[in-house]
Amino acid sequence: MKLVRYGEKGKERAGVIDAEGRLRQLVDFVDDINPGTFHPKNLDRILEQDPEGLPIVKTEERIGPCIAGSQKFLAIGLNYADHAAETGATPPSEPILFTKHLNCVNGPYDDVILPRGSVKSDWEVELGVIIGKQAKYVKEGQALNYVAGYCVVNDISEREYQLERQGQWMKGKSCDTFGPIGPWLVTADEVPDPQNLNLWLDVNGERMQTGNTATMIFGVEEIVAYTSKFLTLMPGDIIATGTPPGVGMGKKPPRYLRAGDVMTLGIDGLGEQRQRVLADEG
Repeated sequence: MKLVRYGEKGKERAGVIDAEGRLRQLVDFVDDINPGTFHPKNLDRILEQDPEGLPIVKTEERIGPCIAGSQKFLAIGLNYADHAAETGATPPSEPILFTKHLNCVNGPYDDVILPRGSVKSDWEVELGVIIGKQAKYVKEGQALNYVAGYCVVNDISEREYQLERQGQWMKGKSCDTFGPIGPWLVTADEVPDPQNLNLWLDVNGERMQTGNTATMIFGVEEIVAYTSKFLTLMPGDIIATGTPPGVGMGKKPPRYLRAGDVMTLGIDGLGEQRQRVLADEG
């Protein structure tokens, strides 16, 4: 099922996308898509519904981030060998785990705002994993049982802040609006093999990234199991699993986002995003 949140910021409601791509109401069954949605009783009730029998949302609505109330937004760095090579990095021997703070979460079609002084903001299309139940010391072979669903993530990154300003990557990864997620949270039953999904990203209509999750160094099962060794994953937590080659810092010469650019990106079966890039003029 393709779960979606729609409405103005801070007032989003729960919806679902039907087979014809139409937005339908889900509010009779759940108010919002949040950690409580994944309680077995709630999720089973939702999955039992026939989207064709739900009321159509007849007005044009903003699509919000596909999950609310997450405790954590985690990410995996350098998880595609060809992406590591384009950045001049050695492929890691175990997952590189970092945090995107939740203030960066943004809707899939909301504007991306470059922070003041930004000169090296970059794009990264990624497969997002949404955790469905508490996970701690999970065995790799059981890890997918803890996944509620998947989504598209744009892990926007200010490279100067990330790599040249000392400290951890968090400064370049957590700027406001730097974490568009959605448009849909596609439940795990509709994604039988998360390691066979095509990803792509364009800037101003020019293809920048093309990849497939089959080329991940560490797959979703390993990422979930590995992460659960160090911290308890909770329902609603988001994990961005790494990006394929074609990021701006890997271009020769490097190319970064500027006000006026438009990013479009998507993943097989998980929908597409579109963001206009603006400068922070406040």
